[in-house]
Amino acid sequence: MTRTLIQGATVITMDRQGVLPNADILVIGDAITAIAPSIAADDVERIDATGHIVIPGLVNAHMHTWQTALRGVAANWTLPEYFRKMHAGLATAFTPEDLHIATLVGALNQLNCGTTTLVDWCHNNRTPAHNDAAVAALLESGIRAAFFHGTPKPDPKPGETPFWEKPHPRAEVERLLKAHQGRALLSVHAAVLGPHYSTLEVARHDFAMARELGVIASLHQGGGPARTPGGWQLLEREGLLGEQVNIVHGHALADEELARFCALGMSFSAAAESEMSQGHGHPLTGRLRRLGRAPSLGVDLESVLSGDMLTQARVALGIQRSLDNVAHREREGTIPPTSTITAAEALAWVTVEGARMLRQSDRIGSLAPGKQADLVLIDASALNMRPVHDPVAAVVFQASLANIDSVMVAGRWKKRHGRLVDGEGVALDLAPQLAALEASGRKIVGALGLH
Repeated sequence: MTRTLIQGATVITMDRQGVLPNADILVIGDAITAIAPSIAADDVERIDATGHIVIPGLVNAHMHTWQTALRGVAANWTLPEYFRKMHAGLATAFTPEDLHIATLVGALNQLNCGTTTLVDWCHNNRTPAHNDAAVAALLESGIRAAFFHGTPKPDPKPGETPFWEKPHPRAEVERLLKAHQGRALLSVHAAVLGPHYSTLEVARHDFAMARELGVIASLHQGGGPARTPGGWQLLEREGLLGEQVNIVHGHALADEELARFCALGMSFSAAAESEMSQGHGHPLTGRLRRLGRAPSLGVDLESVLSGDMLTQARVALGIQRSLDNVAHREREGTIPPTSTITAAEALAWVTVEGARMLRQSDRIGSLAPGKQADLVLIDASALNMRPVHDPVAAVVFQASLANIDSVMVAGRWKKRHGRLVDGEGVALDLAPQLAALEASGRKIVGALGLH
């Protein structure tokens, strides 16, 4: 059993201990056993973390990892263009091998950026082989993953049942659950259509299935007119909504709906940068805060933007502060006397709230004895970080990928001194994977003539 003692760091626990300016963290096996100003321990690997800030591993609560080989392809597309060119176009050219390399490199990049938990919302998986390839890649990467099994969204051919009329394939979810039950770093859930993108019968089937199987039902909400107007009210009346339901985006929800859904314990995941870029509308952040809730955050699309979760926290914070500032000026005629949102809130969106969305708050999202040892060492001695007056503000507003020194998942180092490593601490040679990713991407965009 591995024993690691991280010494002399500034520790942002996101837990009741708050921020500890000079503390040690003892990790035994896959869990944190102690956090204190000074810990005496024998037979341990000692890590001198002087000049570093330790934070909980980041949680990317929503990403379509299968699009990693298409980085930048959709950077200038609005949502209608994305639906037409990605789901009805590029997605149809993916083989299981394409899904595997995209998911593997995408997951490794998440580790590189300080994300220790990835919600892989996989909806380009037209065969069991596609699912198996994606899950195998997640396991190979060593990241903590939640595989959300989705369904493809091609344009229906003449005489073919359209995707919005097809119930979620329960048998495939059950197969994946059975195959991977008990894995420490992998959970399986359902990425369903929901009433915005399916018929009422399909939504009713999918939500009931998720409840019966004990999995989270995550769905997109927004982007064009709903296929089932009034569907949410009917599903609510039938008792199919609750804490097992996760809404992504959510822009089309009325205020009274949002309030009821919060009361039901449903969770919400925003993708602020993607939403602002593709035309969804303003993120739900402010509306949730007024109801005493907060969003988790996700990258959404690396085909559009960077996979860095600290950037997502900063963008979401900046957007909502701007909206709040403008509202105050319109109401009062002056600049607000203070900021409406703190940096600590934004850091919680990519840690604590991501854990809450996955119903894993007892395991991840903060640093405390008994929790999983998922953590990130940030080099705070670097040129862009010093001097550090407020560690939380430094992480949210100053830190970048260049400062992510080391990453640990379940007590094992996945990145050390700026390089991804294997289980023995040896730096990974990523050249073969990157070459395969590039070949896959060129093949896919070439097949659709998008060069």
